[in-house]
Amino acid sequence: MPGPGGRTAPGRGVVAALLTACAAALLAVTACTSPSSTTAAPPSSVGATPSGPATGGAQAAGPIVPADSTLHWHTCGGLIGQLGIRDCTTLSVPVNYADPGGRHLSLALDMIPATAPVSQQQGVLLVNPGGPGASGLSLAAQVADGLAPNVARDYDIVGFDPRGVGSSVPRLSCDPGFFTGPRPNYIPASAAAEQVMITRAKTYADDCERQFGWLLPYLTTQNAARDLDSIRAAFGVAKISYFGFSWGTYLGQVYATLFPERLRRMVLDSTVDPTGAWYTDNVDQDYAFQGRIDAFYAWVARYDSTYHLGSTAAQVRAAWYRARDQLLAQPVNGTIGADEFDDTYLMGGYLYQLWPGLAHALSTYLNSGDTTGLTDQYQSYGVQNENFFAVYNAVECADVSWPRNFGYWTSDTEMVYKTAPFYAWGNAWDNAACAFWPVHGPAKPPRINGTGLPGILMLQGTLDPATPYPGAQNAHRLLPSARMVVVEGGGDHGQSFEQPPDACVQGYLNAYLATGALPQGAGLVNATCPAVPDPEPGS
Repeated sequence: MPGPGGRTAPGRGVVAALLTACAAALLAVTACTSPSSTTAAPPSSVGATPSGPATGGAQAAGPIVPADSTLHWHTCGGLIGQLGIRDCTTLSVPVNYADPGGRHLSLALDMIPATAPVSQQQGVLLVNPGGPGASGLSLAAQVADGLAPNVARDYDIVGFDPRGVGSSVPRLSCDPGFFTGPRPNYIPASAAAEQVMITRAKTYADDCERQFGWLLPYLTTQNAARDLDSIRAAFGVAKISYFGFSWGTYLGQVYATLFPERLRRMVLDSTVDPTGAWYTDNVDQDYAFQGRIDAFYAWVARYDSTYHLGSTAAQVRAAWYRARDQLLAQPVNGTIGADEFDDTYLMGGYLYQLWPGLAHALSTYLNSGDTTGLTDQYQSYGVQNENFFAVYNAVECADVSWPRNFGYWTSDTEMVYKTAPFYAWGNAWDNAACAFWPVHGPAKPPRINGTGLPGILMLQGTLDPATPYPGAQNAHRLLPSARMVVVEGGGDHGQSFEQPPDACVQGYLNAYLATGALPQGAGLVNATCPAVPDPEPGS
């Protein structure tokens, strides 16, 4: 599944949480965050001490505040302009960095400029919401609004659409009608039904090769990291800071490995396991998402007097599958079938905040035959973005080798399905094009090298389904300068800007970006924060 991390709609993860797919919802979240709740906690109050190569702009080696940028900014239009972002531009980068004089592509960038006096500014903070495939343009505003004002003002906060994504040119699209519903059932009832889905995946890979075969070999995380460094160079600075979510954390790890001397600070929120890229990471997600849907069933059962779907998790689970069976037989509006239902409820795994709306939609559909709520939830969270999906496949399929015998996939998925049925098959089909992709990636992903890096802040929930906690700790082991803040019982994908806000997490985040302060607890858990409480019905 896109991610790990984003579905578009966050992705389809950022975060995806739902950092991209639910841009409007998350903008509302950050807008509701009061300045008092996001003010950076003093290091002494959160057990942090200054760490890293610099505690302010003037102390960094080489320029960090842009003075000789080659970028030419113009007024943003469209949705980005409506979000209050004024400065937009584009940057030309090589398709193939081994041939810088060859064909180029264009990256779309935007910026919330620093407002602090130049002497207090801390340079460029690049942000990425995940995917791969998620647009990062709206994230600049989300981060600027979500950070404490006295921290956000110190940075030029820069969002961008990675190569192939959104407003970057070319924009990758292989089959614009791929997600037209209702689609064939994710869960194959027979070998023939499975072959339909295999053919669908192979056709998608063939369509991508036919239309963008010249570009596909260069749509990799490593080239996206080289693009980050091209952005740094265009700003005319020696170092950048970076804030990534979900796949954006993997992009950050790869950037730090390729360009360790050019990194000033880095925040990794909901971290990808670089040792499992990508096949193993996706299998690990299946078990973690089962945990989140089981938690949703239990939460709904707790409020049976509101939703009338059962007083036990098992009863709610049975109700959920009853709805799925009905939609498989009779899709709503000829559009929302079983797959579309799965896609919508998957989003509840990314964000607790969605549970009341999802529960209400299920209740009204089963108890009164009202499809309004289900339709609204699907339109808000379940609709897939084919550009996101195309880039997701392009990057993950080319990053590393995948099993080419689909019997291997079938065997693994059937095994996973026995104990984690919720998204075992859906996740397999989200990635199935990689079995037929025209680009054959290397046998192993690049090894992340954390030697010589500045202090890094990692934020991680123990129940995060898209980037599971054990994998995040694998990444932590490879980054010796990193310190991890663990949100115990946190199931959201993306811990930074939850609603209600987690003041503990906000304290660590703002202290780090303000001064480089990091928690100093020993081991792999350097500090802990409590999870935000479960939502209430109607919230």
